[in-house]
Amino acid sequence: MVVERVNVLGVGVSVLNLQTALAAIADAVRQKRKGYICVTGVHGVMEAQNDENFRAILNHAFLCTPDGMPMVWMGKIHGYSEMRRVYGPDLMLEVCAWSEKNQCRHFFFGGADGVADKLAEKLKARFPKMQIVGTFTPPFRPLNPAEENELREKIRVARPDILWVGLSTPKQEKFMAEFSPTLEATLTIGVGAAFDFHSGRIKQAPRWMQHSGLEWFYRFCTEPRRLARRYLKNNPLFVAKIAGQLCGLKKYNLT
Repeated sequence: MVVERVNVLGVGVSVLNLQTALAAIADAVRQKRKGYICVTGVHGVMEAQNDENFRAILNHAFLCTPDGMPMVWMGKIHGYSEMRRVYGPDLMLEVCAWSEKNQCRHFFFGGADGVADKLAEKLKARFPKMQIVGTFTPPFRPLNPAEENELREKIRVARPDILWVGLSTPKQEKFMAEFSPTLEATLTIGVGAAFDFHSGRIKQAPRWMQHSGLEWFYRFCTEPRRLARRYLKNNPLFVAKIAGQLCGLKKYNLT
């Protein structure tokens, strides 16, 4: 299944909505097609501006879903009227619901202490027929060789179809690019804060804020110290760069 991409400051964002994203994931699971999926908004695109390796990771992903409304707006400007937001937490729920009626084994990697286990518990209660085959909570640092071996062995035994990764951007994308080719999982999907939202650790923004492009403001108000730099610096800079791209003042290549 070939998915078109729209160029957002040199990042190829997949032209998707929730239904087409689910169809692509279901097809990959059925065919055992290995790959990783990045769920990308303004933060990811801006991180890629000064990190060529990270930009390449996004552009070589099986899918790079439009996680934020600005990605959707860029798609519509380029004529992709069917493009909609494919938000990590919503994508996770869609896939879990689909997997109640289809063969799909899930493994959760990431989050603070106890979050992956709580997430598994909550999702199992919501989707009782889904198959959850393991969890792993990593330390807040790179894995050492012993921890890498432990993770590889857990994945080998569990044989998940989907390895869900709940780290922050760009940490989770770099992890997926490095580890997904050698882990015995079909798809690796980075969904970041979905671990905290669906485990109940952090409250999500109201739907109207999500749909109007204001979720960043809600999250900033709830975690100002952690997210101040991300939003107060990145958002205005993103707008300025997008204006330059749309006016033809600067061209960006998908590399």
